[in-house]
Amino acid sequence: MVCGIESNLMKSGDIERMKIKTITCHNVYNVGASLQAYALFRYLQDLGHDVKIIDYEPPYLRHYKLWGVDNPAYDRPILREVYGILKLPRRIRARQSLKKRLFDKFTREYLSLTERSYTSDAELKKNPPQADLYIAGSDQIWNPYFKNGLDPAFYLDFVPDPVVRASYAASFAVDHIAEEKEKKISSMLKRFDFISVRESTGLELLKHMGIENAQQVLDPVFLPDPSVWLGLSENRMIDQPYVLIYDFDQNPELMRRAETIARKKSCITVSMSGHAEADRKAEAGPLEFLSLIRYADAVVTNSFHATAFSVLFERPFLVYDRKEPINTRMHDFLRLLGLGHDNLAADYEGVRRILSERADESRAYLLHVISSTTKQGKRM
Repeated sequence: MVCGIESNLMKSGDIERMKIKTITCHNVYNVGASLQAYALFRYLQDLGHDVKIIDYEPPYLRHYKLWGVDNPAYDRPILREVYGILKLPRRIRARQSLKKRLFDKFTREYLSLTERSYTSDAELKKNPPQADLYIAGSDQIWNPYFKNGLDPAFYLDFVPDPVVRASYAASFAVDHIAEEKEKKISSMLKRFDFISVRESTGLELLKHMGIENAQQVLDPVFLPDPSVWLGLSENRMIDQPYVLIYDFDQNPELMRRAETIARKKSCITVSMSGHAEADRKAEAGPLEFLSLIRYADAVVTNSFHATAFSVLFERPFLVYDRKEPINTRMHDFLRLLGLGHDNLAADYEGVRRILSERADESRAYLLHVISSTTKQGKRM
């Protein structure tokens, strides 16, 4: 979306076309990860810049492997080989699955990746993709409980001085970081020129590290004009009225509540999460996910991005916490909009106003980063 302030800046020449590279977990076969990567790319591209997502896929983020041991308990001689042989038929079927094909198609058609792929920070350092500005984010790239949260690549360690380093809506997803991890993360973050995070808890963590000049912004999916998402979701997948279930934890209480809502609304239940009790199962990539959210009579979920798109499409929704300690992002987001966990009868008029104001502030942050980069002339 090139609205008001953005189009005026472009016309006045305050923003010139530049090369921008972003880095995030873009290819992990998770709809939220794919859509947030696309959203930041799309917004920056619509501003007129040359934008690429760095094709970074370290071994720990590689999915659909045919060989390898996922459980360290089996990573021993002989046992390792037996484990691999037993897992092989299932892994072959997974590589041929509809879900994988849908994600791969979205990546090919919508994510503009660098020509070169990278598998480590060392590879990036040796031959970094050229850019005037590098942006790390969004999503849980700094979650210290995940391997990516301690990977120097996601802290732009490979970027040579004095090129500008910025983050956009990066998420720690937690409200506490162990001291030994915090020390390493802090030293990497202090090399950034601009920092923005997705949650207010992220701001508090940064302040604890001595970083005071950070800003809270919205997830990238709120940057593009809503018409972008309407265009991508226009094909309705299910003709009947339905309650959509998107559940990472196979939570039986979540499923029971979805069934209760469906009965009241005379709907069927549709699950993206493999719940055997659901009336229908839905194999979905990013585009199918958008359609399923848009046309749902209600959404019952513990997913941040299912919640975000329920808000964007103004659908009734009910949110459950995850079992993992990564709920701060959900709590912060709902609190920001003045919502609770039960939004089956939400009034979107007030939400729409808050969301518009926050989205404008988030866009203004990116415009400031871009404008400052141009004025400083910090180029690689």
